[in-house]
Amino acid sequence: MSDLYRSVGKQERVCFDYTHFLSASCNKRWRFVDAICGVMPLFGMVTRDTEQSKRSTQSARIRQLALQVLSTQVSDETNILRLIELVNHQGLPEIEIQLPYALEESQLSAIRAQSVIPVRIEPRGEQLLIALK
Repeated sequence: MSDLYRSVGKQERVCFDYTHFLSASCNKRWRFVDAICGVMPLFGMVTRDTEQSKRSTQSARIRQLALQVLSTQVSDETNILRLIELVNHQGLPEIEIQLPYALEESQLSAIRAQSVIPVRIEPRGEQLLIALK
């Protein structure tokens, strides 16, 4: 599945392909700012909201920001928590995440417990639908 979005009522449902992120991360050249954003993901969300990203679709903006704040150096749960924060910061009600594999119930429980934003997580095999409450 490629990165795409679907219209849900008046809102755009953003779909994020986590597998694409993993493969794109292998080819990424790291800069100092990228390292800072890896440690402090909200730094990247605030400082990189450029004029160009304001003109792009929500889906494209999420993809662009996600590539800056997600890291292969942390767990999938941590990256999903960062995606939840990113979606909340962008004012979106939900995100659909395509994973390369289904998460275990213990991983889903950890995400629910560690999220500072109340969420409803619906696992659908290798997909997660995460709705912010």
